[in-house]
Amino acid sequence: MITIVDVETERTLDDYAAHASLKRPVEDLRAVAQKCADRLEDRTVWMVNSTAQGGGVAEMLPKVVSMLRELGVSTEWAVIVSEKDRFFQLTKRIHNLIHGTGTPHLSNEDRELYRSVSRKMADGLARRVDPGDPVVVHDPQPLGTGALLKQEMDVPALWRCHIGLDESNAATETAWEFLKPWAEAYDETIFSLREYLPEFLKDRSDLIQPAINPLSPKNRQLSVTELTDVLRRSRLAESAHPTVDGDFAPPAMRLQRDGSFAPATRPEDLGLMQRPIVTQISRWDRLKGFAPLLQGFARMKEPSFFDRNATSERDRRRLSLTRLVLAGPDPESVSDDPEGQEVFNEICSQWHDLPPEIQRDVAIITLPMTSRRINALMVNALQRCSSIIAQNSLQEGFGLTVTEAMWKRRPVLGTHAAGLREQVKDGVHGRLTPQAEDPEGIAHTIHEMMNAAEERKRWARNARRRVSERYLVFTQVRRWLEVLAQAVDRQEAVSVDGQSTA
Repeated sequence: MITIVDVETERTLDDYAAHASLKRPVEDLRAVAQKCADRLEDRTVWMVNSTAQGGGVAEMLPKVVSMLRELGVSTEWAVIVSEKDRFFQLTKRIHNLIHGTGTPHLSNEDRELYRSVSRKMADGLARRVDPGDPVVVHDPQPLGTGALLKQEMDVPALWRCHIGLDESNAATETAWEFLKPWAEAYDETIFSLREYLPEFLKDRSDLIQPAINPLSPKNRQLSVTELTDVLRRSRLAESAHPTVDGDFAPPAMRLQRDGSFAPATRPEDLGLMQRPIVTQISRWDRLKGFAPLLQGFARMKEPSFFDRNATSERDRRRLSLTRLVLAGPDPESVSDDPEGQEVFNEICSQWHDLPPEIQRDVAIITLPMTSRRINALMVNALQRCSSIIAQNSLQEGFGLTVTEAMWKRRPVLGTHAAGLREQVKDGVHGRLTPQAEDPEGIAHTIHEMMNAAEERKRWARNARRRVSERYLVFTQVRRWLEVLAQAVDRQEAVSVDGQSTA
């Protein structure tokens, strides 16, 4: 089944240009649109992915779609929906293999499942797409859908792969061997980093880096009043005063000692506005490195660590007060990630094994997905309350959670995963841990960052500047206009050559 996602335009380009820091990027985008939009006239651009919520792709597409529309390019967003749970279990395995993990084997049965679901999705999409419409397919889940459509219709087809690994092993080779016949059907493929390109696609690929929407509910500035209001309504902070608006329903939920979940202010207020806070917000995925981050934080909280590393009584008190927040979407709400619940349960079990005195300084929080806007405001508030934003990914295609933190002037604790080191330079925008799976190293890096107040301010300023220059949505949409116009030109040239040859 194919579902069309309704995209609303909350802000126009004029709204963005009214902000002094965003005026120039908007002007640059409009200049490119004047050259490219007419080449896409009378065509509809189709953006196709596998989920409307959860993950960076689903968050980027609404603003990309609405901006393309405003610039005169008819654009639609389609989501593939399969009733076969095994299909998304398979694509999750492929996702992990591309990142170099998992058993390097995919069977003929897997190939037949992928083909049969792709066939059904392609038939559904073909009923909506007209000849000549550019089709942009995102990531491996709908790759086969777009490939079959391309083989049977005269459409420019682009595959946008948001994931990858900057090295090759048996797992990655297995994944790319499986995907190769499908990927080769496309006119062009688009990756985030050149290091991710498999050899067989290097002569037909381009680069577009992910980006954030600076005025979205997740990234817009929050006044002190707005921040405290979002925290209260989310049940992320207590309030003893009467208020006009009621709580969000459902609120943010926090793991309790008896295994149940309750609003995040139980069993006590987190102290987000008062305590030093380290926060990681991601999908519940093993590759996001939640487990070693939790182990590293627990190590930092041990008395023996205090005794050997605290440099002063103030430093010791800071270590004592620091809390860790591990947050992510309600795992039942992300349809294309069947491992999410399993990974989440593992993190909860690891938390339950902690000593009570460390357990109380770690909050495992699920954020509701019933409203994208409310979810985004919760993430925004949590990030802005944090002293450090962690992204302890073992592998990371890009890592927009880091981009969001940098835009908010938050120093980042990252890893050497390719997508993170592309954004964060160690000692310039934050710190990169030597090893994502080394709890001792993580403990020392958190401590060093917490004990470096002036450096954190400098990292925060540098981080904001880097996002302003490289990773805002205007740059991304500008690149899409260029790539789509080129794809249409290539298709028209091929059609003319075919007619003259005949």
